[in-house]
Amino acid sequence: MSQHMYSKIVVASDSFKGSLSSLEVADAAAKAINECIPGCCVEKVEVADGGEGTMEALHRTLGGVKVEVEVCDPLGRAITASYVKLADGVTAVLEMAVASGLPLLAPQERNPMKTSTYGTGQLIADALRKGCRKFLIGIGGSATNDAGMGMLEALGVRFLDAEGNLLHGSGESLEKVEDIDLSGVCAGLAESEFIIACDVDATLYGPKGAACVFAPQKGADAEMVAMLNDGLEHFSSVVKRVTGKDVSDIPGAGAAGGLGGGFVAFLPARLERGIEMVLDAISFDERIRGASLIITGEGRVDFQTLTGKTPYGILKRARRQGIPVVAIGGSVALGEKETSEAGFAGVYAVTPSNMPLEEAMKPETAVRNIYDTVKNILNHE
Repeated sequence: MSQHMYSKIVVASDSFKGSLSSLEVADAAAKAINECIPGCCVEKVEVADGGEGTMEALHRTLGGVKVEVEVCDPLGRAITASYVKLADGVTAVLEMAVASGLPLLAPQERNPMKTSTYGTGQLIADALRKGCRKFLIGIGGSATNDAGMGMLEALGVRFLDAEGNLLHGSGESLEKVEDIDLSGVCAGLAESEFIIACDVDATLYGPKGAACVFAPQKGADAEMVAMLNDGLEHFSSVVKRVTGKDVSDIPGAGAAGGLGGGFVAFLPARLERGIEMVLDAISFDERIRGASLIITGEGRVDFQTLTGKTPYGILKRARRQGIPVVAIGGSVALGEKETSEAGFAGVYAVTPSNMPLEEAMKPETAVRNIYDTVKNILNHE
C-alpha cells in the first residue's frame, strides 16, 4: 500500500512503561504521520490493558467525575481512595489496588492471612448508592487472598462459622466459613453488571491456583500458602452448597487472591481480558471504521504480547474489519515468522540496537525513536 492510499491512520498503543504514556506514544507517531502524509486523518486512541492506569485512561476518554471515598486499606486502616463515575451517570470504573493493593503496605506488613478486600467493596457500595449499575473493574496488584470475602462483606453478605458467629473477610477466615447469609445485600446489586478485567487464568485453588501462584509475593511463607490453598478449597465447597455455583475450575477465579471467583459466585459478573473490556468501553470498533492502517505497540513486544495484551487485542479487532496493523515496541523479542503468523503486517523495534537502555527510556529519546521509526515505516510502505 503506497503512502497516498492512507486516508485514515489510527494510533492506539499501550504505554511504554517507565517512559511514555499511551497518549505520548500516539502524539509522537502522529507527528511523523502528519509530516509524511499531509492531509491524512490521524485518530489517536488512548488505550490501556485493564491494569494500572485504566481508570485514568477511561476517565480522559469518556469523561465523568472522580469520586473520593474514605475506605479501609488491606489491614483495615482508613485511607482515601477513588473511583470514576463516567459521564453516562451509571458506569463506575474502579481499580481494586487503590483500596486493597500491595503498594499500600510496607513489605513487613504483607500477610495474606490478614489482608482483606473490604475497601474494594466499600468503593462499590458507594457507587451503588450514587446510582451506578455498570462496573468496569481492574483487579491487578492485590495484597489479598480472601476470595473476595471482604468485598462481599462490605456489600452486605454475611459469612458465618459453625457456631453462627460473624466472620470478617481475610485469608485466615476462609477455612472457618460454614454458612453464607445473602439476605442483607446492598440494594441495586441484582440489577447491576460487573465486567472484571482479568488477564490471568489461575483457578481458585490447586497448584495453579490463587495461593500457590500468587500468595508468596504477597508475603506468604510455605505454611501460609498451604493453609490459604486449603481455605480456598473449603470456601469453594461452601459457596457451591449455598449458591449452587461451582467456581473451582473457572479460569481467572484465582485472580487477585480469589477475588475473580468471589465476583462470579455472588454477583452478576463476567471475567474478560482487560484490553477487551477497555476496547468495548471506548467503542473502539466504531473509531477504527474506515481506517487504512492501525499503529499499535507497547514497551516490549514478546511472546506475552500474543497471549492477549494490548497490541494483540487491537489486532483481533482490526482483522474483523480487514485493517492492517503494525506494532512498535521499545524492544521486540519475536521473530518475523511469529509476528506474521499472528497477523501483524509488521513489528518494529524503535530503539537502535546500539543504544543503552537508560538512554532509550528517557521520554525525549523515546519520542524521537518512535517518530523516526514511524517515518521509516511509512516511507518504506
